[in-house]
Amino acid sequence: MPQPAFRRILLKLSGEALMGEDSYGINRQVIDRICGEIAEVVRLGVEVGVVIGGGNIFRGVAPGAAGMDRATADYMGMLATVMNALALQDAMRRAGLQGRVQSALTIEQVAEPYIRGKAIRYLEEGKVVIFAAGTGNPFFTTDTAAALRGMEMSVDVVLKATKVDGVYTDDPKTNPKAMRYQALSFDEAIVKNLKVMDATALTLCRDQKMPLCVFSIFKAGALRRVVMGEDEGTRVHV
Repeated sequence: MPQPAFRRILLKLSGEALMGEDSYGINRQVIDRICGEIAEVVRLGVEVGVVIGGGNIFRGVAPGAAGMDRATADYMGMLATVMNALALQDAMRRAGLQGRVQSALTIEQVAEPYIRGKAIRYLEEGKVVIFAAGTGNPFFTTDTAAALRGMEMSVDVVLKATKVDGVYTDDPKTNPKAMRYQALSFDEAIVKNLKVMDATALTLCRDQKMPLCVFSIFKAGALRRVVMGEDEGTRVHV
């Protein structure tokens, strides 16, 4: 049997990925399918950490947040990621996975505080660790949190799950001639402003030589193909 290309991964899921075709909130079928994909790679022996965004929930309150102090709005977004993390943990239970939520904000009634050593132990035990509340600081995105947690967990690769099956030369929705990059360097992604991740996250990955792969979470079996080292998505490297 072929072996996975990676021993430990950090999966970055946007909150929008949980909406499916809904305008906001969490789509039950979508979250169950995503957990099914995660369960498949866990059964291969791969250790999985997840950083979740909160856009699907914050989108519903965004009009009321217009003109709000940026730090306050960011803290609201962090709380939205905790809600998503709890939903993801519950969906993992239904999929036969053991999930553990660790939050960068202290909310001990619903989630453990983030403790690096404990998170690593959970991964080694085959549990999926869901990192909520971003970095715990305003002005930093969940992309940056994914890069940071990936390095702290000593993962082999950070996988960014999106709605598109990789990084393209242009928007494939508006330009049918847009071509998918099979691989590119961090410097190319930054210079060409390809919006793979925010600049802080990209620079952090580049400086720490952390490989990155962008793929579509809506493409059946894509996560497994990435983990097995097949030609799926776009690889970003130093």
